[in-house]
Amino acid sequence: MADVDVLVVGAGPVGLTAAAELRRHGVDCRIVDRLAAPQPHAKAIGIVPRTLEVWDSMGLVDRALDEAVPHLGQLVFIDGKPRPRFELTLPPEVPYPFATLPQCTTEQLLTEHLAGFGTEVERSTELRSLEARPDDVEAALAHADGRIEKLHARYVVGCDGAHSLVRKAAGLTFEGDAFPEQYMIGDVEVDWELPAGHSMRAVSLDDNGEMNDMVVCIPMPGVRRYWLSTLLPRAQPTGEDDPSVPNGPPLGSQEGRGPELSQFQAVLDRLSPEVTTASTLRWSSIFRTSHRMVDRYRNGRLFVAGDAAHIHPPIGGQGLNTGVQDAYNLAWKLALTVHGLATDDVLDSYHAERHPVAQEVIDRTVRHARAARPAPSGLGSNGDDAETQLRRQAQLLVAYPDSPLVQPQTTERTPEAGPAPGDRAPDCRGLLSDLAAYPRRLFDLLRTPRHVLLLFADSEHASGEGAARLEACAAEAHRAAHGLLDAYLITAAEVPQDARPVGLRPPRVRDAAGEFRDAYAPRDGEAILIRPDGYVSGRFHPAVPASLAAHLRRTFA
Repeated sequence: MADVDVLVVGAGPVGLTAAAELRRHGVDCRIVDRLAAPQPHAKAIGIVPRTLEVWDSMGLVDRALDEAVPHLGQLVFIDGKPRPRFELTLPPEVPYPFATLPQCTTEQLLTEHLAGFGTEVERSTELRSLEARPDDVEAALAHADGRIEKLHARYVVGCDGAHSLVRKAAGLTFEGDAFPEQYMIGDVEVDWELPAGHSMRAVSLDDNGEMNDMVVCIPMPGVRRYWLSTLLPRAQPTGEDDPSVPNGPPLGSQEGRGPELSQFQAVLDRLSPEVTTASTLRWSSIFRTSHRMVDRYRNGRLFVAGDAAHIHPPIGGQGLNTGVQDAYNLAWKLALTVHGLATDDVLDSYHAERHPVAQEVIDRTVRHARAARPAPSGLGSNGDDAETQLRRQAQLLVAYPDSPLVQPQTTERTPEAGPAPGDRAPDCRGLLSDLAAYPRRLFDLLRTPRHVLLLFADSEHASGEGAARLEACAAEAHRAAHGLLDAYLITAAEVPQDARPVGLRPPRVRDAAGEFRDAYAPRDGEAILIRPDGYVSGRFHPAVPASLAAHLRRTFA
């Protein structure tokens, strides 16, 4: 018998997300971290809109919105001359903007959220070894008092960073390379009058038009507080390279004493678009940009997520967000498996879905880092139009069309046809229920650890035999999912309120504003199945109980 269902190693944003989601799904888990206390540093600060959607589903977004600040756009200066301002403006149907939040605050919010499930981070507890066996994993944990604990877990999730012991124990490769340039970062305050909420990027070019000096300043919560990144002067000593991650430490590694305030002031004196004074240096560090990725996200009972699985240039704030979504993707699948309800494909789908996502992020950030004159916005064109670039940066285009859990597509869907199986399920507003005098969002219905089935009724399926067929679909899907499914009948705005008797199952919501129709392009009598992580699992028209049940058997044993 295992002592715990899941052991999570590492209490950064990724490990905390994994533990909190496992607990929300009813899984017994422990989370350990070798540090005695969280690091009080900004480190990763960018929060993309998709991560805010994830936190919405988790029940955490209100706290995050109270603590974060919006990232509205970027001011660009080349050789001291202003260039067009780049605005981070998404379409109004996207519920959350780009934001910044210091990593230490993100970890605090997630730690408090996890504590609400009765689980605390076990600090000063270091993983020393792992032995995977057919029925469990034996972990040796070293405690602060010198005690070595032998723990048996059914599964282990390694969120223990670029030097991951879990990755090494799993026998996973971590191939890649590093760039020769080194950077220094600092958490500082500046007294300029540049527009609030905007980052600033200033570069100077040599006679060949290549960048020879740069600074990026990103706003953070606080009065004129910025995360400042710049090239490290060549004469600056950096100490020994980290042997376990070739060619230098990753972002945020603290190798002795970091750069001093005077060094950041010198950069601003050279490149700032207006005279400014830096003050209140809270933290600084030196890092070298690397890019590496595991060959597999899973080996048997061992999994990796976040920096343990992938590292890349910190362009566009993709790292923390990609790691959080690794954990979010894995947790519900582990939960179904622990509860004995999952098929064999469920855990394998973690690698199948997340490995291509990390590969795309690495390719994009490396391509940008290698550019002689990188796009000031940090996005790069790659042949995409401006809105597509922005949606990709927001991680709203992450999709799993080739997942073994997703309904195969026989024909190519166009954007006008709404989200296809494997796509992110977008939010929409203006849904009216029978008992609420206020409109609801679709995300209100998706804020659950279960699958959600949306059954759309226009005219034929709003009453009579059509409505009865949809009700039969809901009942059969509920059985196939072992009760871990919520169903809703969404009626078109034109359908009279009394077309279907009140109180029947599934409950009814009315698409009063027409936003569901605009976002999903549903057909009368169609069923749309959405997974616990907010991705479309399948679309069925006409909805037939047997077809829905057969599809759910891809996930549920």
